[in-house]
Order: sequence, then C-alpha cells, then structure tokens
Amino acid sequence: MEISNNERASILVQALPYIKKYAGETVVVKYGGNAMVNDELKDAVMSDIVLMQLVGINVVLVHGGGPEINAMLNKIGKESKFIGGMRYTDEETVGIVQQVLAGKVNKDLVQLLENAGGKAVGLCGLDGSMLKADMLEEELGFVGEIREVNTSIIHNATQNGYIPVVATVAAGYHGEVYNINADVAAARIAAELSAMKLILMTDVRGLLRDKDDESTIIPVVNVSDVNRLKKEGIISGGMIPKIDCCVDAVRRGVGRTHIIDGRIPHSILVELFTDEGIGTMFY
Repeated sequence: MEISNNERASILVQALPYIKKYAGETVVVKYGGNAMVNDELKDAVMSDIVLMQLVGINVVLVHGGGPEINAMLNKIGKESKFIGGMRYTDEETVGIVQQVLAGKVNKDLVQLLENAGGKAVGLCGLDGSMLKADMLEEELGFVGEIREVNTSIIHNATQNGYIPVVATVAAGYHGEVYNINADVAAARIAAELSAMKLILMTDVRGLLRDKDDESTIIPVVNVSDVNRLKKEGIISGGMIPKIDCCVDAVRRGVGRTHIIDGRIPHSILVELFTDEGIGTMFY
C-alpha cells in the first residue's frame, strides 16, 4: 500500500509525543509465538526493536523457543512431554533447552538485530547470576521458580548502547540449571528494572470477551477486575498464565503490561506510537 508524503508526515507527528514520553524509559518485550518462526514477521519485530532503541528507549528482549526445542528433541528421538501446559524437563532435556535457547536461538536473534542496524548482546539467566531459581514442582523436573533477579548485567548492556537479548534459563543454588517460562521471566525482569511497559507478543489479538470473535477484544483491563473475569470464564485456558504474569508485573511496579498480536506486522510500534494502540492493556 502506497502512502503519500503528507500521510507519512502525519504518522511521524502522531508518534512524536509518544517518542518523547518513552525516551530514556525501559520497555521489556517478550518475544514468542508465530512472530518467532515466520521470517517476514521476524524481520518486522527486529526493525521495531531497533527503531525503539534509536529513539532512546532501553529495550530488553526476552525470548522463549519452544518450536526449536521440540525440533531438537525430535532430532535425537526424544518425545516432548507437557504437564499442565509446562514442558516436563528431565536432566537430558534441560541440557538441550540450555543449548538451544542460550545458544542457537539467542545468537540468531542477536545477529538479526545487528543486521537490522542495532547493537545487541546475548545473555541468559546464568550470566551474572541474573536469574536464580528453585524447582517449581518435582513432577516437572528441572522447571524453575524464580527466587532472585539481578539485573546489573542488563543495566550494563543498556547503558553501553546494547539491546540485551535474554534466554530464559536460570541457575539453581547447587549447580543446577532450570528451564523458566519466558512470560514469567519477562514479568519478573520487567519488575526488577522498574520498566514502564512489559509487552507480551502472542498469537491472539488480546483478551476477547468471546474467544471465537476477535471483534470482542477488551482493550483495557484493571488488574483488580481479573478475578471477576476468570469467574465469568472470559479469562480461561492458556490465557490464565499469561494474564497472571501481566497482573504480577503491574503489582510489582511495572507501569503497564500489554498482550499484543505478534501475527500483525509492526504490532509493537502500533502499540507504542499510535493513539489507538493494539491488543489488551493491563494497569
């Protein structure tokens, strides 16, 4: 779609107050879903992140990598097993999770950001003891519950002009490595950074009043209304843990949290820099 120079100017003028508002602030983006496997969407996200950095936002990119982990487990003939939506992670699997997330996926994202004109550095929860965890539940194996967050290495990166790209594995207290849910890790990191915003990229439009009708999106939710929405069945299934992360982040001091549709190109920029926004905001 071609747009005129006047339309381009209008878009920039509309974005200006938001650019001023966010300059110098921290925004944590949890990257996952279809936007992580579709090459066109992946390029759009990387350009969004670099643009955010260039206008003075301290961006922290936190990522998962479920499809890549599944592919590696398939390659070695190991079945992926899930309990209550969480990956069962035995000792062999946690080694593969660490190898895939903190290795290939993390470094691929760093390279994509660099290719898009940004400066990025790959980190994981083991670096600088960023994330310390205990076992969440014995039946899940090496799936961790975060006990401590140390963001000094993230601050060092952003202060030196780098975009930290964080893989969500954590260190145990006795030499263990734990697999951490990426939404949970992003929420805790955002809280510890006193971030202005946490953005969760998903494969849904946001919170829908009717899950089968995308036009019923609820644009704004006060976290005090979340329990009522659960009782009414509006928040259910896979949305419960995501929204719980949003609530936890807000209650820990994050200014606003957002669930946005990563299937829409440049959805991050639409959320940050337009009057209408996109997805569902929690405050």
